[in-house]
Amino acid sequence: MSLQRRTLLSSALAGAATLALPSIVRAQAGSAHVVVIGGGFGGATAARYLKAQAPQVRVTLVEPAERFYTCPFSNLYLAGLRSFESIGHGYDGLRKAGIGVVHARAEDVDTAARSVRLSSGQTLRYDKLVLSPGVDMRWNALQGYDEAAAHLAPHAWKAGPQTQLLRQQMEAMEDGGTFVMVIPANPFRCPPGPYERAAMVAHYFKQHKPKSKILLLDNKDAFSKQGLFLQGYKALYGDMIEWVKQSDDGQVVRVDARQRVVETAFGTQHKADVLNVIPPQKAGFIADRAGVTDASGWVPIKPESFESAQVPHVYVLGDATIAAPMPKSGFAANTQGKLAAAAIAAELTGQPLPTASLANTCYSLVGTHYGISVAGVYRAQDGKLQEVAGGVSPMQADAGFRKAEAIYGAAWYQAISTDIWGG
Repeated sequence: MSLQRRTLLSSALAGAATLALPSIVRAQAGSAHVVVIGGGFGGATAARYLKAQAPQVRVTLVEPAERFYTCPFSNLYLAGLRSFESIGHGYDGLRKAGIGVVHARAEDVDTAARSVRLSSGQTLRYDKLVLSPGVDMRWNALQGYDEAAAHLAPHAWKAGPQTQLLRQQMEAMEDGGTFVMVIPANPFRCPPGPYERAAMVAHYFKQHKPKSKILLLDNKDAFSKQGLFLQGYKALYGDMIEWVKQSDDGQVVRVDARQRVVETAFGTQHKADVLNVIPPQKAGFIADRAGVTDASGWVPIKPESFESAQVPHVYVLGDATIAAPMPKSGFAANTQGKLAAAAIAAELTGQPLPTASLANTCYSLVGTHYGISVAGVYRAQDGKLQEVAGGVSPMQADAGFRKAEAIYGAAWYQAISTDIWGG
């Protein structure tokens, strides 16, 4: 690893360690109640770190699923490199940390009364509210692609039954078939995700259906780690993967999920044997109910704390936020959760806000022993998030370097899972 990348990662880890330090919390914070909606990378992190820094504060995590399946590493399940249960995480570790966990759906938020109504009929009152709702699909943003169509042409952009359905369709496809993926314009969850998925589908096909093809129809002309991905595709899979950018007629405007046909802006039709449609996205619906989204469908935040820029006492994390240049990634949500936890603990005890230092690393697997990554360090400056350091894997790396990055990626997933869910 180069000196630049070692320095970058050391800086990122140092920032995370600073946020992890316990705070001295005054006794009056003991009457406070913080409700966290969403038990993924952002919400579960915020709940755990707030309870660690402010043990007197009552923390309640609201999450409908009893087991959370992560989008990170779900592509490896498609490839046959991981079991589905290996990307699932329960909440017993958070309960042991003293956090109340309620398995229900948050249906509505009354920010004036500071209350949350749950699908169980229960109402929770809060002093501070943390939202980490992930994304919802913009149904019908692509003509013909609604929620019913997703049961025929899965998006698999929320890990769970959709991911399993896509894998089943891949298994059922005849050798020599065509896997078509529709990729949205920015912003969307996990910018490198579709391109890692293409590689992992190619890995599966190379092992089991070597005559098959993968067609990527993209609504943009450039993507995260583009040169590294295209280099890896060629090296490992030859001509199996074809990427069509927006200006070369890659923009899909209509979907016929039943016939597995898509139509582009130029009128070209493509027939798929397996059709994976990743539609445009927006913040999860509870963010809209809380009044924190803007006209874009995403949530503007104060970068110093990730408090909503529109509604006081509400903090928003992860994919739902407008936090560029930070990407919508699991690592980003994790560091944002730590910052919000520290900010809430400070505010409840009358302490100054912590310095907003954040980090992100996105590992992508192109082949079994072929990993690539991008990393960044961010700070709040003049009311905006600024990237102060960053880098990507070198194009000229040898096989040993690529293998090491694949190992680092697996180690990252294990470490962050333990950090958040406790195992």
